[in-house]
Amino acid sequence: MKKIWILGGGIAGIEAAISLRQNGFDVSIVSNRDFLFIHPISIWIPTREKEFEDVCLSLDELAAVHGFDFIVDEVVGIEASKSSFALKNRGVVSYEYLVIALGGDKLDYEGIKNTTSICARPQDVLTIRDRIDELLLQGGGKIAAGFAGNPIDTNGVRGGPAFEFIFNIHNMLKKKKLRDKFELVFFAPMETPGQKLGEKVAKDFVRFFNKIKITTHFGKQIVGFSKNEILLEDGSKLDADFTMFIPGRCGHAMLKNSDLPLSESGFIKINSYCQAEGFENVFAVGDITSLDGPDWRVQQGHMAEVMARNAAFNIFSIENGSDARRSYLEQMNMICMLDMGDSSSLIYRDSKREFSVPMPLIGHWLKKGWGRYYRLSRLGKMPRIPGA
Repeated sequence: MKKIWILGGGIAGIEAAISLRQNGFDVSIVSNRDFLFIHPISIWIPTREKEFEDVCLSLDELAAVHGFDFIVDEVVGIEASKSSFALKNRGVVSYEYLVIALGGDKLDYEGIKNTTSICARPQDVLTIRDRIDELLLQGGGKIAAGFAGNPIDTNGVRGGPAFEFIFNIHNMLKKKKLRDKFELVFFAPMETPGQKLGEKVAKDFVRFFNKIKITTHFGKQIVGFSKNEILLEDGSKLDADFTMFIPGRCGHAMLKNSDLPLSESGFIKINSYCQAEGFENVFAVGDITSLDGPDWRVQQGHMAEVMARNAAFNIFSIENGSDARRSYLEQMNMICMLDMGDSSSLIYRDSKREFSVPMPLIGHWLKKGWGRYYRLSRLGKMPRIPGA
């Protein structure tokens, strides 16, 4: 079997490695850190329901369980026309097949350093936790949370964790009997945030914000941030003692040092089989890609895993002279357990239907259970549920 290199040790990269190893390929992963960060359950680090270590999986341990090689290094360039990529420490590496799963970058804003994102570097979640702790010690304050999209790419948005963050902060403060000492603010440039999750869900959000007394500011573009302010397009400002903000998404900065086909926002252009356009032996999965599909499409962890499994299947088919292919477009859907601190809503959407199911209390524990399942199943300590 041929040697396959995977760039990126996140959810998509690990799923690709596991699937390729199951098909007998020789696999090596390159990551700039030695752990996989389970972003979907990191929402509980700021509320101290989880420690940082609870949200990390050792890549060395995963490599030992699944039989792939792993090195810590930074990818600095890709020359797909020569089937090679460059690493900061090891120099140029040649490949027979390449799977790119490096994730994306965030759009820049004036004064963005005055905010912290729950969807950026793993260590940033600790900064959020510590700032919340400081405000708790003060006995009160104003906490703002928000997100934005990419104006030129409807796929360049991730808003779910912002909703989960503010709902969990509300619930934590309520448990500590401090809710009346804090003002919570949620902001976004869209008129109706959450529409990608469905019209009904977006309306439910508005009602829920009103019910739990979270102030909302929607429909005004965000132009920047100062130390304690969110600056809006009409010259108005929102003040906050701490701001958690998830910017719109764009392509990985390293891709500027590549000859891969990129969208206007810098994502890798792929066909429905996850192949980079024009390169049969280069596949891209997860947040680094430019997705086709309906307007409500978003990059989620489960879709990244679908793409990773499809890429592995398609590589296996190519190597075995088969015409069989799997397309992510045929499996496009949105599914999430949106956590609210003491409950959750199961949200689903595809081309034919959309629905949300409120799950008081049990939904919260189901999502926490998924976190434990993910860890144990990837470490081979419990069976995998097909598709989960």
